[in-house]
Formats: sequence, structure tokens, C-alpha cells
Amino acid sequence: MQRPLVSIVLPTFNRLNCLRETVDSVFSQTMKHWELIVADDGSEEDTIDYLSKLQDDERIRMLRLKHSGNPGRVRNAAIAAVRSPYIAFLDSDDLWRPGKLDRQVAALRSAKKCRWSYTAFTIVDGDGAPLATEENRTWVPHSGLIFPQVVRGTASIRTPAVLACSRLVREVGAFDEASDCGEDYDLWMRLALESAVCLVDEPLVLVRRYTGNRKMEFSAPYIARDYSLRKLARRLDGEQQLLLQQERSQNALALAIETAAHSRWRAIEVIGRSLPFSWQYPRWWYRAAKTMLRICFSVGKNA
Repeated sequence: MQRPLVSIVLPTFNRLNCLRETVDSVFSQTMKHWELIVADDGSEEDTIDYLSKLQDDERIRMLRLKHSGNPGRVRNAAIAAVRSPYIAFLDSDDLWRPGKLDRQVAALRSAKKCRWSYTAFTIVDGDGAPLATEENRTWVPHSGLIFPQVVRGTASIRTPAVLACSRLVREVGAFDEASDCGEDYDLWMRLALESAVCLVDEPLVLVRRYTGNRKMEFSAPYIARDYSLRKLARRLDGEQQLLLQQERSQNALALAIETAAHSRWRAIEVIGRSLPFSWQYPRWWYRAAKTMLRICFSVGKNA
């Protein structure tokens, strides 16, 4: 077997209704020198039967894991088995356009200073039709050294849109298994810190949004983001550390506003807990005051 050029990391858990189409989008790639590493997080037998039959193709390997529900842990198991110079990430309910891998590898090879890449994307429903919100969604392309844009979330990056040098992913520590939410954002920050990024400004990825998507506590994304920002701030200094600390402050205020819909007093407590790492920023005081006023005059469930 010829050594693969790209290793595709595909985690899955009981999503057979979507998984078939996802795998078909891999087979439809114009690039054929890939390997598909499916990390199964303890799926039921119907999914296992389907995956087992796929292994008739020597490019496909399946890792059967004990169920953990931890996306980073599942992806890392596949990353450890990678044999290619490039890693592409794909989730089991998303789809690729046929030229996706070819376009990204070509772009990376021509951009010598870049060690990772991402593409534009389209958000679709379960049937693959673009959501109505796609008509007005703002897309701002970012390329090169985009660490500040990734930290602030203004660089719009989705997991199935990313392809990176395998060595880079391993150098930065792959996914952080301590977080089961926002682990992708956590990794993109570390990639952006180490390398410029190459953007392929074409919607080569379809990201599905449907009722089967994983649900979580409303505060989980904010808590996970704070964890990632705090962790990285400990490693850095100067302007980069300042950026991370300021973003932590803004994240805390956003959590307070979200929390106010459930409990006014819990929202005020969130602001209080952010004071130790926010008080030195004049802008935080202004926004904190506005947030407090908004909370105090909010209407709804404020028990």
C-alpha cells in the first residue's frame, strides 16, 4: 500500500444515519492517497457492523474504544495512529466537497510558512440544505498569523474545515482531554500560536445542524472557554497574555448576561468572580457596569 498523504481523523458514536453520507464524502475526494481512521466511542452493533465492512478497503482503519463521551480523547486515539504528513479532521455528521483535500494540500505546499489550513464552510440542516441564516451570516476571511483573531473568535473555524501538518498537531499536544466542550477552539489557539495559517476561501465543508446535535448546559461553552484562555495565559506574557486576560473578562460578562435569564443573583456572582483578573482593565469596569444594569432591569426568571 502506498503511504497515505492525508490521515482523516473521524470520531463517531451511534450516528449511522449521518455516518454513511460522511464516509461517502471521503470516498468522493479527488485525492485518493488518504487513510481514514475511524475512532468509535463505543457505538452499538449496527454502527460497528457498517464500520467493519468498510475495512475491506485497506485505506480504512477502525479503532474500537470504550465509551467515554470525551471528544478530545476519541480524536487523540486516532491522532496517535496517524501515519501521514497531514491530518484532516472530520466529524461523523459533516460532509466534504470532492476537492477539499486536494485544494488544502496544494495551498499548504505553496505557502511555505504555513503548517495548517482551514476552509470556508456552509451550515446545513439534516437534509443538507443551507439554513436560512446562511444568507446573512458574515464571513470574514483571516489568514497568516491569526492568533488574536482565533482568541477573540472573529476567525470562524470549524473542525471539519481544518487540515494540519501531523507534526504540528503533536507538537502542540493535540486535543486537551480535560475539556469535553470547546476542545477545538482550544487546539486552534495553540496551532495559531505556533504557525501561520493558510486559508482556502471556498465553502468546501458542509456543517450539519439538526436535532441530533449534542446538547449541553448553557454555561458549558463559557466555562470551557475560560479554562482554555486561563491555561494558555499562564504560558505567555506581554501582549499575548494581556489579550487572553481581556478575553477572559469579556467571556465572563457574556456568561453573566446569559446566566441572568435563569438567575439574577447567579449572574451577579459570575461578575464578582471575574473581578480578580479583570479589575485592572478600565474597559471592563465600563462593560461590567452596563452588564449589571442590564441584569438588574432584566425581565424573566430572576429567582
